[in-house]
Amino acid sequence: MFRIIRDVNASGVAVLLVEQNVAAALDIARRAYVLEEGRIAAAGTPGELAAQTHIQRAYLGPWDIASP
Repeated sequence: MFRIIRDVNASGVAVLLVEQNVAAALDIARRAYVLEEGRIAAAGTPGELAAQTHIQRAYLGPWDIASP
């Protein structure tokens, strides 16, 4: 499914993805927003979000953006 989403986006179509698998979503995203209780808790590029300690602990665990 993520390959298809990537292909659609590569064709020039903007894609809004709502996904609970944060690592998979960040792997294909150009920008991301983290919602907590209906509010934006963090925003940025996948690298910016992955670099934030509280985001790593809460959502990513051992995920490493350099090796998806």
